[in-house]
Amino acid sequence: MSWTISQNGNVLAVAIEGRFMANDAQSLYKELMAKMGNGINVLFDLSKMMQIDSSGLGVFIKVLQRGRECGGKVVLASIQPGPKIMFDITKVSRVFEIVPTVQDAKF
Repeated sequence: MSWTISQNGNVLAVAIEGRFMANDAQSLYKELMAKMGNGINVLFDLSKMMQIDSSGLGVFIKVLQRGRECGGKVVLASIQPGPKIMFDITKVSRVFEIVPTVQDAKF
């Protein structure tokens, strides 16, 4: 798995590529926590994320909690069909704002 994080104003754009599994989850989480602060929004571009496990889902939930504590918003964009099944089965999709494309995200 690989990821890139870029910041534009108060939005952190996080693009994840490949399989988001336990071995990478903690590293991404630590990097995001170091960058998140008051009023920071997070936009996850999941257009190239092909698989996710429970550790990856846990990172999204922790980021959502942190975002809410800091007055920010977390949006998931372009979830592919394979990972979408995990979001739906675990009902995690109910707590996130999910948009079809990165361009559809509004902050």
